[in-house]
Amino acid sequence: MHAYAPLDWGLLAAIALIWGSSFLFMEIGLRSFEPGVITLARVALGAATLALFPKARAAVERQDLPRIAGLGVIWIAIPLLIFPIAQQWTTSSVTGMINGAMPVFTVIWAIYLMRKLPGWRQLLGIGLGFLGMMLIFVPELDVGGDQLIGALLVVVAVMFYGLAANLSVPLSQKYGALPVVFRSQLAALVIVAPVGLVQIPASSWSWESALAMIPVGVLGTGAAFVLMATLTGRVGGPRASVATYFIPIVAIVLGVVVLGESVETIALAGVLLVMAGAWIASRRES
Repeated sequence: MHAYAPLDWGLLAAIALIWGSSFLFMEIGLRSFEPGVITLARVALGAATLALFPKARAAVERQDLPRIAGLGVIWIAIPLLIFPIAQQWTTSSVTGMINGAMPVFTVIWAIYLMRKLPGWRQLLGIGLGFLGMMLIFVPELDVGGDQLIGALLVVVAVMFYGLAANLSVPLSQKYGALPVVFRSQLAALVIVAPVGLVQIPASSWSWESALAMIPVGVLGTGAAFVLMATLTGRVGGPRASVATYFIPIVAIVLGVVVLGESVETIALAGVLLVMAGAWIASRRES
């Protein structure tokens, strides 16, 4: 197993920066656009971006299209509709911190779907992950109200991510990640389009919010998947997944520096536990 080459580190840093900054850009988008408009913009831009890559347009068997469409609902439509709704009430930093628990939920869903008891390493990782989430929620519990509801909605979205991560495995192994992601986005677009179009009249226009949709859609919902597929092909899936552990760090730094958000010390301790738990839970049992 060779060490990361400079190109590998560059791919990892780009992925972490793109996905970690998506919460910041959604926050900016919400200044003028309704949540459904943001979801529609990012899915449409993401699908249009992936359509430019020949690998994403590779053929898939007709019999697998319903499964891919279902994946589009679970992986794309539902979570991406939930995130901007949640961020109306909670901060981009908190959203990013909770998003770091995705590998933990992925392992939990894998245990449920395979009906197999976890090993001690996965149990430890799950335990640390949930302890960390409890610490992240302490400031939200103190505030209560809409902010707590927003944080809980983020948890629901991340749970869907964890389920989708398991359901996408056989399809990605068969066709590669890009054809599956591209067609999932097209299926999701059918669902989110009516929601976004209905909410356009309630939105206002600003260049600030409109320009924020470009990195969220073109990069976060499009190009980042290409970069992740490239990194996975070079270093393997488990080593490429390290990029996800940097997403909360990017989200916190950008939320504090750019938006002036405050992050409680106990929540920072929580995100460290979540990241540690995610890393341990996602390691293969010996």
